[in-house]
Amino acid sequence: MGTGDSTEHTAASREGSGDTSTDVWDAVIIGGGPAGLSAALMLGRARRRVLVVDAGEPRNRFTSHVHGVLGSEGTPPIEFLARGREEVRSYGVEIRRGQVTAVTEGSERMLVATASGESFAARRVIATSGSRDGLPDIPGAGDRWGKDVLHCPYCHGWEVRGGRLGVLATSSASIHQAHLVRQWSEHVTFFSAEAGEVPEDVAARLGARGVVIDPRPVTRLATDAEGLSGAEVEGGDVVPLDALFVTPILKSNEEFLEPLELEREGSVGGDFVRVDKTGRTSNPRVWAVGNVARPIETVPMVVAAGASAGAAVNQDLIDEEFDAALAAEATIRLPS
Repeated sequence: MGTGDSTEHTAASREGSGDTSTDVWDAVIIGGGPAGLSAALMLGRARRRVLVVDAGEPRNRFTSHVHGVLGSEGTPPIEFLARGREEVRSYGVEIRRGQVTAVTEGSERMLVATASGESFAARRVIATSGSRDGLPDIPGAGDRWGKDVLHCPYCHGWEVRGGRLGVLATSSASIHQAHLVRQWSEHVTFFSAEAGEVPEDVAARLGARGVVIDPRPVTRLATDAEGLSGAEVEGGDVVPLDALFVTPILKSNEEFLEPLELEREGSVGGDFVRVDKTGRTSNPRVWAVGNVARPIETVPMVVAAGASAGAAVNQDLIDEEFDAALAAEATIRLPS
């Protein structure tokens, strides 16, 4: 992907845009992770003038490889994103490092402000800023996060298959995770203290497949030279473990959207911006895609969501441009 290709695509992008002003972007994408780069790829190939503003803190930076991503199985996250950035830049997409602090609505454009004092005008905004994982306050959990303290069995289950696995309850929703993790090992302990008393029918269901329910609170994680070795419970006993699955307390990185007062909706994971199937919010010029709106989605899911949002934004701009052209033509034809 040489410089010549990038220049050619940049020119094509601006030619294809309905607004050729160098001060206005067709779309500003907030977040340069898999969802944001996927949306940027679709829009760049549609000859749109696109800016990606990325804070440089991807959610999966704590882990060593991405999994379940067809064609990129086992790729380190940093390498995966580097490939994506190279691909989108070849279509004239511009990527800048920055922390977005606010998105506000002007009369004709959305305004995107950053911590460094920059401001960008955009016809459309796509928020793909992801979410962050709040871990339980247990000594050792943060140090092992992404290594052998894990959250997603689809992302990491194969690597710890057959091992001594624990599931640490953070709420009653963790019962689902206990059912799920059993698929990857016959040796599963469910530390249920934070889930409250497990209903008898649920306990019977877990027990039928050999899941051990331990109601004692976990006080710390034990480690050795190879990593996690067990979970110490109240009373001092240590339950041997090779990996521990945790349902994190999810927090969406969406503070910059607060000035827009977008509609919200509740889900099992918390309270998030309400979006339609393409990621469009209650503001018709703003999309929220990937973990910022649906934190439980994995990498391939947010890549698909980003592509869908990119196509939807392009179609929305196309409709706007045809409407404007038709209105201009009608004005020209008015009798003098």
